[in-house]
Amino acid sequence: MGRRGYPPEFRRKVLDVIDAGRKVADVAHDLGISDQTFYAWRRQDRNDRGLESGLTSAEKAELTAAKKRIAELEAELAVYRRATELLKKEVVPPKPATPRSRVAGLTLEEVAGARRSQRRPARWARGLPGGLQRHGPHGAWC
Repeated sequence: MGRRGYPPEFRRKVLDVIDAGRKVADVAHDLGISDQTFYAWRRQDRNDRGLESGLTSAEKAELTAAKKRIAELEAELAVYRRATELLKKEVVPPKPATPRSRVAGLTLEEVAGARRSQRRPARWARGLPGGLQRHGPHGAWC
């Protein structure tokens, strides 16, 4: 398999030398490059100039970039599919009943009374503000 990545200027000069009349085999031997490489370059040059049908260099570059992007997206999609499979195996328990469903059978007064009675012990359990204490037989503040 040949080496990839000859600069376009080098390719153009080699094709100019071949077009000037030198044999492909002689140029290939002098440069140490396969003569098939020069034929491929000549065919691509003719495609770029519109003399032969085929993909131009710009179209080939665009196609290569698109294939690379598709491969990246398919790899990303495979990760999401695997995550979905793992999450489907995980069983999630149902949510507990909401407080409204527990008090559905009560009247509004009973619900309001229950709410007040739930809040009061928590408020008085903290003590009185400012460290005040209730003393004396008549509830005098000291």
